[in-house]
Amino acid sequence: MNTIRFLTRAAVVLACAAAGFAQAQTVVLYTSNNPETVETALKAVKAKTPSLNVQQVTGGTGTLMKRIQAEAQNPRGDLFWSGAFGTLGAFQDQLEPYKSPDLAAVPAQFRGPNDLWVGTNLHVMVMMVNERQLKGLPMPKSWSDLMKPEWKGKFAITDPSKSGTAYLLAYGLLKQFGRDGLEKIAANAVITSSSGTTYKGVASGEYAVGLTIEFAAQEYVAGGQKEIKLVYPSEGSYLAPEGMFIIKGAKNADAAKALYNALLSKDVQQALLVRNFRRPTRSDIEVSKLTTLPELKNIKVFPLDQAAAAAEYEQMIALWNIAVSKTR
Repeated sequence: MNTIRFLTRAAVVLACAAAGFAQAQTVVLYTSNNPETVETALKAVKAKTPSLNVQQVTGGTGTLMKRIQAEAQNPRGDLFWSGAFGTLGAFQDQLEPYKSPDLAAVPAQFRGPNDLWVGTNLHVMVMMVNERQLKGLPMPKSWSDLMKPEWKGKFAITDPSKSGTAYLLAYGLLKQFGRDGLEKIAANAVITSSSGTTYKGVASGEYAVGLTIEFAAQEYVAGGQKEIKLVYPSEGSYLAPEGMFIIKGAKNADAAKALYNALLSKDVQQALLVRNFRRPTRSDIEVSKLTTLPELKNIKVFPLDQAAAAAEYEQMIALWNIAVSKTR
């Protein structure tokens, strides 16, 4: 009798285990986000959907997009997160349309055409200021302030050919101030080779000001560096939304949709904001209540056409190089 009971219990345990394995889902995530951001997101995803097993493949946005293109006949990845809208638009043949239940929370300007992609976070371009290094110079309030002769050598900007966000920043300056304004910025700036070099240089006191990304500057503010201030230029900041998409022909399509929904969810977006200062695209998250960052509606924005920015890349870089050559 005991043997029968034992075998019965064993059968029940095995059946439950089999059901658990059946419910588990594996998804291959291609991501260009930094390790800290990915860790925060996947920890929050795990709490929300514990049955989801996420396998990561990391790399730069351009490298991963080319990999997805090369694997089109036999996709190895299921979901990509995240890249600039202009970049995603150049690879539309590799994107699978999907309309998430959470899509309604994202304004139309942060969605791709025909549900091909959706914006998950929003970069805002700011001036990161180290007050200790101003040394008599007034706090800059506008992009135009940095075009004045007294700012020569006092601020840093990343080479736009080395960084996607730096490219959009330079593109914004060109569209707002023309070639003359771009040349004045190039003439005065210290040009760095990476975005990290720019904001780390400001934090360490190497530069008084850095033209950089909101979340990177905010990390130092949150870390206790009271001399670091974020300035949103009076003429308008530039926005660089980043998006994700399901890879066309994904082998784990259902799991990809589950991860897509989780990354777009309010819980995960809030976790990324609080821990990594990634501004969400969702309109139902009050940024100023969770951080010291302002609400997007309170930031003056100079509008940019993301698709045009991508299409005009070569022309823009050529104009930047000409601007730099005139000052060297």
